[in-house]
Amino acid sequence: MTSDDEPSTLPRRQLGRILREARDSRGFSMDRAARLVELSKTALHRIETGGVKKLRIRDIRALCELYEVTPADTDRAVELAKQAQVTSWYTAFGGLYSDTTFNMFVGLAASAQRLITYHEIVPGLLQTADYARALISAFYVDSSREDIDCRVELRLKRQTIITRKTDPVKLELLLHESALHRMIGGPRVMAAQLQHMAEIGKLPNVSLRVQPFASGCSRGLLHGPFVILEFGQDAKSRPIEPPLVYLEGAGKPDIYMESSDDMQRYHEIASAIRETALDETATRDLLRRVARSHTA
Repeated sequence: MTSDDEPSTLPRRQLGRILREARDSRGFSMDRAARLVELSKTALHRIETGGVKKLRIRDIRALCELYEVTPADTDRAVELAKQAQVTSWYTAFGGLYSDTTFNMFVGLAASAQRLITYHEIVPGLLQTADYARALISAFYVDSSREDIDCRVELRLKRQTIITRKTDPVKLELLLHESALHRMIGGPRVMAAQLQHMAEIGKLPNVSLRVQPFASGCSRGLLHGPFVILEFGQDAKSRPIEPPLVYLEGAGKPDIYMESSDDMQRYHEIASAIRETALDETATRDLLRRVARSHTA
């Protein structure tokens, strides 16, 4: 969510990230790339960091051609450049951005330093293969087995952002107790999923806490799942990128909110959930106990 007269920075930031990664993958220095498309180094740097408000489509196409970006991904980059011009009270992306090969949230989460998230089912970053397959199969009912397997594989690959040895993402998961009892894939799948979470919750960069049924509604609200993405600070304690709130569309366009008011509101909601959640040790005990009940 942005001010009434200021376009969202999110499309510019995502476009810049895509172009930067494409340049790196082709081995171009910023100086050389800028020279070959007849831009100044400063101009290319501003495009890659999301600092250009009025992007020229011909520049984006020229960069994509230089980096040998596929036609489909070039179209996506151009669409982002067009979206960057739009002023709206929120930023919603669907269709193009829900494609498994080009998921905006995947890219944002991979570049984040910290994720604070509340869910009522187990989120993708902590799902086992069987749990993920059960969820994905239920949603993509007309897809082939090969397509389902591909989607599961992509989801599991995403999980490396929290398990990698170098600079893993810090994950704070606040999980509603209903996720422990909502049957996904059958009792054995659920038992394995809960045991998996109990183990992964021991990682130093992961905080997993369950909000029990007894806690009622945080701040009197049924607020639904959300993710707060934070991108860290530079040497001068300035945000590397502005933080975001992400709301999954569940079949409708996903929503990304950027205003300071929205950030404050969701941090307050997360704090309220945190205050009523079990601590990490009690959460692991509960996970193991419910896992045993599923196979009893």
